[in-house]
Amino acid sequence: MKTATKVLASTLLATLVSLPALAEQHVVKLLNTGADGTMVFEPGYLKVNPGDTVTFKPENLGHDSVSVFAPEGSAGWNSAYKEITVTMDKEGVYIYKCTPHLIMAMVGVIQVGNAANLDQAKAEAEKLKAGFVMNKERLDGYLAQVK
Repeated sequence: MKTATKVLASTLLATLVSLPALAEQHVVKLLNTGADGTMVFEPGYLKVNPGDTVTFKPENLGHDSVSVFAPEGSAGWNSAYKEITVTMDKEGVYIYKCTPHLIMAMVGVIQVGNAANLDQAKAEAEKLKAGFVMNKERLDGYLAQVK
């Protein structure tokens, strides 16, 4: 009986220790031109699990990644025109932008787990879209993929 308990405890401990290793790593490229047109994050919509990391990788000069909307209690990010890796620790919808190209709708959406704050994200999107001079449907298209 003691041996079975030890085996069970060892198996449980090994499982718990390996859980962080299950987190996935994702890359979002910051591009002048991509599948969705000019001045884009690629992918523009990304669904991840809590604990996953997202690396924002500028492929062209002059791009940053700055969070503009996030779930309550979540720390935002600002890449300061450099590559940055962010751990997505809070469930919900995140919206981010490229500061110099916001008027061109260079925005992206990340869904982490359950999208409980989708209505609030859509309200923030309306404010952002008011400043777009082109690609005005881009953000709505990304948010439409949130389930």
